[in-house]
Amino acid sequence: MAGAVDLSALKDALVVLGTAGVVVPLVRRLHVSPVIGFLAAGAVMGPTGVGSLSSYVPYIDWIAISERETIARIAEFGVVFLLFVIGLELSLARLMTMRRLVFGLGGLQVVVSTIIVALLAQLVLPSEAALVVAAGLALSSTAIVVEVLAGQKRMASATGRVNFAVLLLQDLAVVPVLFLVGTMGGHSDRSVLVGLGYALGLAVLTIAAIVIAGHFLLRPLFRLVANPENPELFIAATLFVAIGAGVAAASEGLSMALGAFIAGLLLAETEYRRAIEATIEPFKSLLLGVFFFTVGMSVDLTVVVRYPLLIVGAVLALVLVKGLLIFGLCRLYRLPKAVSIETAFLLASAGEFAFVVFTLATQLSILTPEQSALVVAIASLSMASIPLLGVLGRRIARRYELAVPVEAAALEGPPEDKQRRAIVVGYGRVGRLVAEMLSEHKIAYLAVDANAKAVARWREDKKPVYWGDATNAAFLERCGLAEASALVVTIDQPRQIEAVVTTARALRPDLVIVARSRDADHASKLYALGVTDAVPETIEASLQLSEAALAGLGVPAGPVIASIHERRDVFRRELQTAAGRETHAVKPKRTRRSAVTPS
Repeated sequence: MAGAVDLSALKDALVVLGTAGVVVPLVRRLHVSPVIGFLAAGAVMGPTGVGSLSSYVPYIDWIAISERETIARIAEFGVVFLLFVIGLELSLARLMTMRRLVFGLGGLQVVVSTIIVALLAQLVLPSEAALVVAAGLALSSTAIVVEVLAGQKRMASATGRVNFAVLLLQDLAVVPVLFLVGTMGGHSDRSVLVGLGYALGLAVLTIAAIVIAGHFLLRPLFRLVANPENPELFIAATLFVAIGAGVAAASEGLSMALGAFIAGLLLAETEYRRAIEATIEPFKSLLLGVFFFTVGMSVDLTVVVRYPLLIVGAVLALVLVKGLLIFGLCRLYRLPKAVSIETAFLLASAGEFAFVVFTLATQLSILTPEQSALVVAIASLSMASIPLLGVLGRRIARRYELAVPVEAAALEGPPEDKQRRAIVVGYGRVGRLVAEMLSEHKIAYLAVDANAKAVARWREDKKPVYWGDATNAAFLERCGLAEASALVVTIDQPRQIEAVVTTARALRPDLVIVARSRDADHASKLYALGVTDAVPETIEASLQLSEAALAGLGVPAGPVIASIHERRDVFRRELQTAAGRETHAVKPKRTRRSAVTPS
């Protein structure tokens, strides 16, 4: 006989899964962000929504959530997997290039926002409560902001990088914030400075332990389980690493998401990166939806109904004050105005860690239950507004994008998806024609150009063009030279062409390199530098002129095309010979002149 089943626990899981199956298709059909759909569904179906009617309407509790805490524990894994995937898409090298934004801009944002919001909160709260509320509201929502940007495929954009840098520091700031709350609640016998130093030192040691263990253990682990006949072992190992790193971080007061992010960074350097991304994606998407659902459940609708003007006014004040501070700090760091505006709108709201801070403060009697309910409602509603604020910020930022300076264009980096593409250097008239021909023949390409204003204009037209210096080895590698199918150099400056060819050939001895050249002498020099084929402008112009003249004189097209190709091959052999040494050039095939006679 089967044992008794806890139907209440299963019921909550079924409600969440059913909501995911209904809400996502519905909101997408209405062209609304799924994040907003989950947040609204959570608020309506939570204990203070439909659940509050259970004593009046029989069986209504079957479509409402009764135990938020049970669902919230599962939902936290959604944020863990999200940061794990973000880590996979980054690398330690790329992260180090962002250190100025992480520790500089991110650190200033947390400190300045906490101070200013605390001063304003003191108008209605005691000093200690005001400081705790300010520290919680200074943190933004990693989950929602990253999901909004990832949904737009803009995590690699300037805005995506700046937002992620600030959010990463905020995750690190959770440790001192929680220690500060604990100290104010009288749960520490150390001085504040000693205790804070101890907590930060322990956090650094924990991160170092995760990095060291991951460096030596992750690759052997995945080598052991990477067996196509037993894919479940690979799935189990992936989940173990993501959750295990998160638990290790959480055991020392860090966020689980930060631990998972570090594990993702370490795995980004391995050959298993793509397979791991594909494995974790379904878990991440579902659990992240559950997380947004629980955030919506955090809104106590009875408190919102009781204090509507106070809560709406506080949300507007938070977004305004925090947004202005973030905009000012971004401009202080000389970020472009468009990036600064969009970052301010996305990070102006509160985040999920505010709930952790406010819960601890309530347990330590720093906040009263009524104060906690109010600030939780403020934080929840501000988080629910992030997708809408993101749309508004994007629209305002677009007004300034055409005036983007060189620094902003440089931040708009090429994709790092390891896709095989042809790289077109130069996107002027010649480069655009080459790109059009590649597209016509279904060949993926990526173009680079040194004109920042033109790049901004082309990117607005959805062209895969990126600003940068193609003579720079690091930039070519960033463009995916290791996976490139060919490099086509279309710029018209001889020295620049030679520099690009030299750099690319040193990085990829096997790469097909086709370069534009000024004349026959320049073509010979390019062959000596290692091009596969050089196209001299003067010779090509002569050949095209000859073809047009012969066609105009009535010579049949077949013999004309054959003779032009044969003459082109003769010129190519002469230029390759003139290079004076063995080249990478493709040896032209000899063609037989057609024997067709004019009719």
